[in-house]
Amino acid sequence: MGMFKRMKEDMDVVFEQDPAARSYIEVFLTYSGLHAVWSHRIAHAFYKRKLYFIARVISQLARFLTGIEIHPAANIGRRLFIDHGMGVVIGETCDIGDNVTIFQGVTLGGTGKEKGKRHPTLKDHALIATGAKVLGSITIGESAKVGAGSVVLMDVPDHATIVGIPGKIVKQNGEKVRRELDHHNLPDPVHDRCQDLQREIDELKMELTQLKEGNSNGDKNL
Repeated sequence: MGMFKRMKEDMDVVFEQDPAARSYIEVFLTYSGLHAVWSHRIAHAFYKRKLYFIARVISQLARFLTGIEIHPAANIGRRLFIDHGMGVVIGETCDIGDNVTIFQGVTLGGTGKEKGKRHPTLKDHALIATGAKVLGSITIGESAKVGAGSVVLMDVPDHATIVGIPGKIVKQNGEKVRRELDHHNLPDPVHDRCQDLQREIDELKMELTQLKEGNSNGDKNL
């Protein structure tokens, strides 16, 4: 695919994912996620030619201009959509598939100083919501969702949803998860557990009240 067709494809993804996008000129000039992806392609090309210093300079300039840091060695597929993007970090050995969506504040990072593959792999159609931290050499499956603010330290199966700290899988139905933008509307296992505890407390209070009433009636009869 030619360079200009690839750029148009990248802009088309913005229109598909962001209802605020109004025109190609607006998207071309003002979308920092798009600029970060384009800058990464240039830096990655230099990196593959072992021109590491130039690659790093380009990536740091892009970081300064967009607030998005992508290591030039990272492998990124087609139609990556980074929404807003401020604070996004994508590590050196990340592998990102096609049609992936990443929101602001996401970290795709490592967990130590180990060599080799130490950053996540995101398969096609994965969605990483605002502020999520995906750490280590783990795999986020195809069409999987990571909820906002989650910390993920384990592999996530295809078509699954994971939320919480540490991340817990809360949905896996074997069907493709839609790539929708209501990423705040996800299951909350902590909230659900608190509700369960509150119900148990209410039941215990009711039983205690009944016991007290029974004892009071017994004392009166005596």
